[in-house]
Amino acid sequence: MSPDVYCREKAAASGSSFYYSFLYLREPMRAAMMALYAFCREVDDVVDECSDADLAARKLDWWEGEINQMALGKPSHPVTIALAPHVRALELPVGRFHAVLDGMRMDLMLRRYPDEAALWVYLDRVAGAVGQLAARIFHANPGSWSEALDSYAIALGRALQWINIIRDLGEDARRGRLYLPQQWLVDAALAEDSIIACRADVNLAPVLQRAALAARQAMFQAFEHLPSAARRAQRPGLIMAAIYHDLLVCIEEERFQVMHQRVSITPLRKLYLAWRTWLLARPPRLPLS
Repeated sequence: MSPDVYCREKAAASGSSFYYSFLYLREPMRAAMMALYAFCREVDDVVDECSDADLAARKLDWWEGEINQMALGKPSHPVTIALAPHVRALELPVGRFHAVLDGMRMDLMLRRYPDEAALWVYLDRVAGAVGQLAARIFHANPGSWSEALDSYAIALGRALQWINIIRDLGEDARRGRLYLPQQWLVDAALAEDSIIACRADVNLAPVLQRAALAARQAMFQAFEHLPSAARRAQRPGLIMAAIYHDLLVCIEEERFQVMHQRVSITPLRKLYLAWRTWLLARPPRLPLS
């Protein structure tokens, strides 16, 4: 199996919404995104599937070394072999791959975040860094990259991760993880134990509404930073924004019933949103409040 096929199968098998943002890409951009997504899946699986924290840490250290080897032109894993030519051609910052690994280490070491500012560090590593790498792939012209595009990519990554936090609240709780800022729980008089035990609590919905607002604010900031001339190139990111915002609306319509079920939208709906966004090349409409 070639490295590109390995990455494509890794991406397709995940069933992630990110796969739909790749559908309209042409080669070699699609191959670059498949390789980036496969890297994210590989390191995320280390944290989610390895029950021994010390072993997981050693595996992340291995990936750290493998990223360094990739930067030297000596990759050995199918994912880094597939990534290497795109890292060179597009001048992808290797430090952003290291940032993702730092975010994975946070998952091993931290189970709680005291406030929103502390959580932002995590969001910007696991999602903002990936957003920057993806946006640079879509941009395809390293010489004309801008700070505005960096700000757009970080904010969009943060927005999507907020929605992941809401959707996966119950699943994460059963793993002993809680990504909602502890200060928010105090503000809402919500006991942390009730979330970890997946018990119903009337004070949970207001906290998740606050998280939904944070997601939309980050998404709005992303669109403010995105230059209008860059919209067509950044359509894959806008597709992700459309799909994730639609998911957030579904979660809200289900009254945030995320503790014992995984709210999702159908593949057909995702295909429609991807097709419409690709044609229109514009962000989804967000509520005014």
